[in-house]
Formats: sequence, structure tokens, C-alpha cells
Amino acid sequence: MCGKYILAQAAKAERALGIRRGRWEYPPSYRVLPTEEVPVAVSHQGERTAALMRWGLIPFWAHGVPLKASTINATVERLTSAPSYRDAWQRDQRCIFVMGGFYEPHVNEDGSRDQFFLRLADREVFGVAGIWDRSRRAEGTWVHSCVLITVPANRLLADIHNEKQRMPAILAEEDYAAWLDGGKPEAQAALRPYPDELMVGWKVSRRVNNPRLPNDASLIEPLAG
Repeated sequence: MCGKYILAQAAKAERALGIRRGRWEYPPSYRVLPTEEVPVAVSHQGERTAALMRWGLIPFWAHGVPLKASTINATVERLTSAPSYRDAWQRDQRCIFVMGGFYEPHVNEDGSRDQFFLRLADREVFGVAGIWDRSRRAEGTWVHSCVLITVPANRLLADIHNEKQRMPAILAEEDYAAWLDGGKPEAQAALRPYPDELMVGWKVSRRVNNPRLPNDASLIEPLAG
């Protein structure tokens, strides 16, 4: 699972993802939440293009109505079979989420949960594999939406995210092209756990769970003790 993440600064994100068409305009956020519009990179006529889409995929056949089941994360194992995702996968509608880091919960022995912030040690900005779809509402307007893909956890994430033992499908920079424009075998090969030695993480305040509290850099500060 990945239910919250932080955005990288737009200009840095455009450079990191190699955007050639369009640009992103969005405010800083240290707590991006499901159903919000999020920046993703897509391929348009072979060029990486900036787009904003709803986080939480609405399949084309849903007539613009969000599904009752959560569609913010799609497991790699069900991409080709789940009704919500298989059509977008077959149509090669792939995208890349742009992040500066993300949050995952750790379940303690007493059942309580601590929040951890994770980022890459080797990159300030990174991309996570996703797929997208568009669905037409009853009044004729379209909603574009996306879902990020999860893979089995690496050792670091298995220790931290100990209940689900999953992690976002973080892409190596050299795999961006394969994910956006490659054939299905090349794209599938890019979906693998990111090396744990290239990631860092630390405990943060549970304030990150409260959307009524300030959305600022204090959310990713290491928790004392």
C-alpha cells in the first residue's frame, strides 16, 4: 500500500522525468491524499508529457463514477486480470507518478501504528509506475484518473510496512522509457522491488494522518526518540 506521499517541486520534477510537452503547476504538498489531482508523466506521440489526474482509477466503463472499492493501488500480480485495471493495461495506458517520498505504517506488538517516511538515498525526485484511464460522465465530460502499482516489499519495506509487506513500484531512471513506451514484456520487467540499500526511512509524527493539521515540511521531520 501507499496511501500518502509528498510532491517534488514542479521544476525539479519536470527535469527528473524528462518532460518535453506541457508543464506541471501545483502547490507544494507534504501529504498528497487519494482522490486529489496528482502530477503524472504520460507518453504522447513518443514524448514525455506532463498531466494532472485524479488519484484513484475510474475505469472507462464506470461512466465517471468512482468505484466503491479502493483503486489507489494496483498490485502487479493483478494488473492483467482485475476488471478495474486490465483494460488500461491492455491499451498500454501507462503513466509515472512523480514523488519526493512516501509514508507507510508500521504495526507494533500492541496493535498501535507508527508512521514512517521513506525516500531514495540516490535521488531527490523519483518516478513510480502507474496506469491511467479516462471515463465519460453522464453529462458528457471526461475524468482522467490513475492508480499506482505496488510490488512485493524489499527488506527495508518488509520491516517497516510489516502488515502488508508491499511497496510502490519505484522505477529505475533507465526504465522510464521502457515503462512509458516499451512493449508489455519490457514494461513488466521494470516492475520490481527497488534496492533497499538505496532507500532510507525514519519514524515521523502521526500528525501526518490528520488532514486538518498543517500540510508542511514538519510532517517529514524525524520523530525524536
